[in-house]
Amino acid sequence: MILSETILPYRMLNTWKPEIFHGRRKKKNFFEGWYFKIVDRSEKHAYAVIPGVSLPENPSNSHAFVMFLDARAQRMRYFRYPLNEFSASDKKFELTIGGSFFSLDEMRLNLMHGGDPVTARMNFKDIYPWPVKLLSPGVMGWYAFVPRMECYHGILSMDHSIEGFIEADGIRTDLKGGRGYIEKDWGTSMPSSWIWMQTNHFDQEGISLSGSIAKIPWLGSYFTGYIFGFLYEKKLYRFTTYSGAKVTELDVTRDNIHIRLESKAYILDIDADRSEGVELPAPRLGEMTAKVKESLHSSINVTLLRKKGSCMEHIYSGTGRNSGLEFVGEIAELIKGLKK
Repeated sequence: MILSETILPYRMLNTWKPEIFHGRRKKKNFFEGWYFKIVDRSEKHAYAVIPGVSLPENPSNSHAFVMFLDARAQRMRYFRYPLNEFSASDKKFELTIGGSFFSLDEMRLNLMHGGDPVTARMNFKDIYPWPVKLLSPGVMGWYAFVPRMECYHGILSMDHSIEGFIEADGIRTDLKGGRGYIEKDWGTSMPSSWIWMQTNHFDQEGISLSGSIAKIPWLGSYFTGYIFGFLYEKKLYRFTTYSGAKVTELDVTRDNIHIRLESKAYILDIDADRSEGVELPAPRLGEMTAKVKESLHSSINVTLLRKKGSCMEHIYSGTGRNSGLEFVGEIAELIKGLKK
């Protein structure tokens, strides 16, 4: 089936392209951001680079931005740009902010607003996106078709290799042989409560975990939605709200996050060790006024089991390093939403 603008309007066509810019016709109460995680081969250096656009109620506060998080230095820098320095292709993911460029294959950073400059040149190879299908256009499944949701989500690469360099604080880091991850969010606001985690540094290359649990406003109330994917031996095991998987255990303490998910055929058990994070701005009604702490050096223990009658077959157990981890809001709110 070939989809074209003669059949579907422009907005609907974008549903099958989660990676591209979705805010072309937005004027206010909107944000969009792409998240690049970058870890060098030695695993001594981990970075998050987040380009995006903020369109709050007050147009004088609208701007584009690039956030640069250096996990080793425990430092975040926020580079702000006027909207006329932001441009995006409407055909594919190609984004320019100031002198920096972003795509699924390449990143060039020239961040020069005050303080120490950040420069980078890198290429991404062998990306593994969450599959986009006709009735399930990406990680959100059929929820991607629902209009006016608070926040939409896309996973653009579960895992890929990196070549190039980053130079920050006068230190040049060689990225050849490094690993990366790319996702994005867009909408009006991030959820009031959520858990997010990601790692693609296990004992074997090509293994990756990405997952989130969040409060989803719905018809005057809310429910707790979840999207988890575990990539192992080139197969993506999916545990999602829309696929009928269930969260059977959820607990958050000061030091740990434990989640157990079950589908008809598989069980995914996750234990994440929480570590100190760096505070990042987050969107509320399009404005970057909320706050979230993100760690890039947590560890996550993962076990994948297959159900075989009354028995369980062990598929994989391992620990993911250099893990991204966020927890915002109230665990009681998330647990309550699971029961609806």
